[in-house]
This record gives sequence, C-alpha cells and structure tokens, in this order.
Amino acid sequence: MSSHASSAKQSTFHPADYLPQKLFEAITEVRVTRPETILAEAQRRRRRARLTLDGRLVILATDHPGRRVTALEGEPLGMGDRHSYLARALRVLLSPGCDGIMGTTDFMEDVLIVNALVREAGGPSLLDDKVLVGCMNRGGHAGVAGEIDDRFTCFSARQLRRLNFDGGKLMYRLDPADSLSIQAISDCAQAITDLYRRNLYAFLEPMSVRRKADGGYETVKSVEALVRDVGAAAALGESSAYTYLKLSYSEGYERVARATTLPILMLGGPPREDPTSVLAEFAAGMGAGANVRGVMVGRNVTFARHEDPRALAAAVGGIVHERLALQPALERLAAERGREMDAFASWR
Repeated sequence: MSSHASSAKQSTFHPADYLPQKLFEAITEVRVTRPETILAEAQRRRRRARLTLDGRLVILATDHPGRRVTALEGEPLGMGDRHSYLARALRVLLSPGCDGIMGTTDFMEDVLIVNALVREAGGPSLLDDKVLVGCMNRGGHAGVAGEIDDRFTCFSARQLRRLNFDGGKLMYRLDPADSLSIQAISDCAQAITDLYRRNLYAFLEPMSVRRKADGGYETVKSVEALVRDVGAAAALGESSAYTYLKLSYSEGYERVARATTLPILMLGGPPREDPTSVLAEFAAGMGAGANVRGVMVGRNVTFARHEDPRALAAAVGGIVHERLALQPALERLAAERGREMDAFASWR
C-alpha cells in the first residue's frame, strides 16, 4: 500500500455526517405531497450561457444502479444505498472544479428536490450554473440475456429540454459476435439527432466488448479498438456539432485522440485501493491531445476507498481546469480533505 493510501485511512468519508437523515427523508415527502416541485425547480435554475467556462469539463456520473449495477469490490450492494450514494454525489458536485452531474431520472430528480429544499430553507442554489446531463439508455440490465441491446428507457430529449438540462448521456456496447449490438448503435444515432435538434449536447460512450466465460462482458481498451470506436461513434447522427465522446483511458491515448476532432472526456473506471493511479491517468490523458477536454468521473471518485470524495474530486478538478501535474494534484487532495462538511448542517 502506498503512503497516500495509508494516510487516507484517517479520512474515511461518512455519508450520514454530511447529508442529514432529516433532509434525506424530506425528499420522499416532497415526492408524495408536491411532486410538481421537480419540474418547477428544474425550470427556475440558472443555466450556463455556454457548456464550458474554460473549454474543459469535470462531470460526475451516477447512473450505474439504473441498469442493476450496485457492486463495489467486496460489497455486492455498495451502490444500492441511496442515502450514501446521494451524499457522496453531492459532496463531489459541491467540490471546487466540478462542473456538473449526470444521472438517471430518479437520481437527478432527487438532486433537484434537495436543491429546492435547501433554497426554501434560505440556502443558496446548488445547481445554478452547473451542467446537468440526463442518462438516456439504461435498458441493458446487467446479467440479463440480451443486455447488449441497451434500450432507451430513461430520459428523452424532449424531457431534457423541458427540464432545462444541458444534454443527454448515451452509450452502446459493440460485440462483433452479437447482432443485437446494431440496434443500440442505431438508437444512439437517433438520440444524437433528437438532442441536436433541441440544441442539447450528446455525451456518447462507444465501447467495444467481448463476452466473458461467466456470460458477462469485459471492455476492450486496446488502442486499435478505441480508434475504431471513435471513428464510428463520431459519425452517428445527422450532426456531430454538439457531440462529446466519453472514452476509457488507455496507454497510447495520444493515438486515440488523433482519431477525431470531437472533444473527448476521459473515463476512469471502477474504484481502486489507491486513487493515485486514477489521478496519474487523468494527468497523462490531459496532455494526449488538444481535443481531450476533461473527464466524466464516477465510482472511482464517489466510492474511492478511505477517501473523501470532495477532496479527490478537487484534485481531479485541478488536473483538468488548472493543468496540475500529479504531485500538485496530490497536494490539493490532502489540503481539501474534510473541508466544508457543514453544507447541510442546518438540517441536523
């Protein structure tokens, strides 16, 4: 174990200490007694004039449970506790350098309700000038036969526009041996067109996969596969003007970046024992090409072991927005641990 991982043992994040139970329970009360709050809060929030303020983005992804994925290492239901997940997500969202959040209908509506409750209690809006992205296809439920046909079962482009969001996230998994892959690709192309016609951004994740012995899929992260995925994904829809690509980091990322002029957001993958490796990859990837414009982080930040999600997100934000190298990013991580734990203190 590295010295970083050892020192981080003392900074384990306790979600209930951050997001009070009283506030969490109030979310359901709003859903029961005044569900119209969700749309009203979405429409009243102040949206950015442009997607990015400096040409780069850090966006948090929270959509894994939407397709029956809840497992973390050693914890089969680790992402299945909504109080814990929401607390961690809000901790990241309010970190310096985090531009916005992406999630499924229920998760994004939870965030909108929290925002309304905080404002009604006299606090500041948490969502003004943040980038809000809705997950669009989650129908490829993990472990279900035919899951590679990832149906569009979540946000529609029409609803994203109605909610005053900034864009939609979509993905497809390509298994050359499975003809069902083609349907998801076709659906993604139509979704990109629907978003474009409403001046909304598409955050598209193309993913080559291969079948594992246990029946699941594993991602193919070779440069060859990524370059081919980029070429095919960038060509989807009637326009690529509002399309960002989301691509897993790999060795040789420079070659991947050269496959397109579309902006790229890096993905970090599952959480690791020592998050230093994630920061190192992001720092390397930001120098891979002029079109590498940031990251979409998820479990590797929100559920990093023995780490404060806000501190880790602040380090990522420094790498993306300030071009920090690894060592200054680690210093930022150490400096931000445990700060501003009282964001929702008035609800205790």
